[in-house]
Amino acid sequence: MKIFVCVKQVPGVSEVKIDPNTNTLMREGVESIINPTDRNAIELALKLKEKHRVEVIVLSMGPPQAEVALREAIAMGADKGFLLTDRAFAGADTLATSYTLSLAIKKILKEDNPEEKYLVICGAQAIDGDTGQVPPELAEELGIPQITYVLNIDLNGDKIVVERAFRITEIVIIETQLPALISVYKDINKPRYPSMSGIMKAHEKTRVKELNASLLNAGESKIGLNGSMTQVWKIFTPKIKGDHIILEGTTEEIVQKLCQNLKDDKIF
Repeated sequence: MKIFVCVKQVPGVSEVKIDPNTNTLMREGVESIINPTDRNAIELALKLKEKHRVEVIVLSMGPPQAEVALREAIAMGADKGFLLTDRAFAGADTLATSYTLSLAIKKILKEDNPEEKYLVICGAQAIDGDTGQVPPELAEELGIPQITYVLNIDLNGDKIVVERAFRITEIVIIETQLPALISVYKDINKPRYPSMSGIMKAHEKTRVKELNASLLNAGESKIGLNGSMTQVWKIFTPKIKGDHIILEGTTEEIVQKLCQNLKDDKIF
């Protein structure tokens, strides 16, 4: 059985730069990290690997520098990684990204064992785009069921049983057959640090393979900017309006002042 983990390399929040011509993130030359919830997805895959005979494969779409993220995942314990890199992929929105990722998963399965059961694990959302759209769209591209907000999972043969967060205080139990896709938040676990042996393994060149648009047989109209159905018109930092007000006094006096300020500003 295979577990695919989708990993995105994202810029640190303070390092985000926008291309003024395309309104897309400028990633090349910017120090980046593994998207936080993707680290949780890696950790979950590794925990399943400790209990079951599975192969953990990490996937990432991005510029050549995204290989660093894959190497880090391998250092944590993943078996191998695939970097989907091609200038034709640049500027992809969530739909084009999901399409490209699905081609990679299908290709890997076809070349190994098309009938093999598999599980896809994703972080719920990335800190740069924050859309949360890639996991469900990837599940749709693959034609498999998806479960979001996963808090716990039990792998039993060719099916999974998961605990899914529902509303604020409720949890629902969902069972489904493999293949399937799940997405997780940071509360599910605490990602491990790479081990020394893992770091040495991660530097083996054969552990990461590159896949471009040609190798994936990707349709030009479905990848990158050409395949993106959404476009960003403008990105800007909103200006701060008004001054900060510090209220002093007793609790009762502060509450009265706050309520009066809210009334004056016509909040209620």
